[in-house]
Amino acid sequence: MGMSSLKLLKYVLFFFNLLFWFCGCCILGFGIYLLIHNNFGVLFHNLPSLTLGNVLIIVGSIIMVVAFLGCMGSIKENKCLLMSFFVLLLIILLAEVTLAILLFVYEQKLNEYVAEGLMDSIQHYHSDNSTKAAWDSIQLFLQCCGVNGTSDWSGSPPASCPSDPLVKGCYAKARQWFHSNFLYIGIITICVCVIQVLGMSFALTLNCQIDKTSQALGL
Repeated sequence: MGMSSLKLLKYVLFFFNLLFWFCGCCILGFGIYLLIHNNFGVLFHNLPSLTLGNVLIIVGSIIMVVAFLGCMGSIKENKCLLMSFFVLLLIILLAEVTLAILLFVYEQKLNEYVAEGLMDSIQHYHSDNSTKAAWDSIQLFLQCCGVNGTSDWSGSPPASCPSDPLVKGCYAKARQWFHSNFLYIGIITICVCVIQVLGMSFALTLNCQIDKTSQALGL
C-alpha cells in the first residue's frame, strides 16, 4: 500500500467520521430540545432520569466524541487518537453485545419490571405534569389506553385515550409495535455493528500503514 492508498484511507475515515459527527450533533440537539420542552416527560418514577431527552443527549455526546477522535486521528495521522478511537468503538461494541445478551436472558423479568413501572406511573398522572405529558404522548402515538386497557384509570380515562371502549393497553400495543418492526430494528442494529467494525478496521489499517510509511521514510 503506497502513499496514495494511505491518503485515500485517511480521507475515507475522515469523511466517514465527519458524517457521524454531524449525526451526533443532530441527535444531541434533538435531545436538548426534548429536555427543554419536556414533550415526553418522566414515565418511570423509580428512574426519573430515564427520559427520551436524556438518552438522546448521552447517545449524541458519545457519537460526537468518538467521531471527533476518528476525524482528528485520521486527518492528523495521529496514532494515539486512532487507537483511542479504536478502543472506544470496541468498548461500545462489547457493551452493545452484552446488553443484547442481558435483554435476552432477563426478558421476562424486564417485562414485569416495565409493567410494574407503568402501573405505578399511572398513579402520578394527575399530580405530575411530566408524567401526564409522557402518557398523553404515548397514548396518542400508539392509539392505546392505560397499561392493559381503560380499566387501569380510576374514573374516566384521559382525553388522550381513544374513544373505543375495547381499545388495547399501551403495554400490549408497544410489544406489538416492536414485534411488527423487529425486522427493521434488526437490520438497523446489524448495520450499526457493521459500521463500527469497519471503523475499527480502517483505524487499525491506517495505524499500521502510518508505521510502515514512517519506517520507509526512516522516521
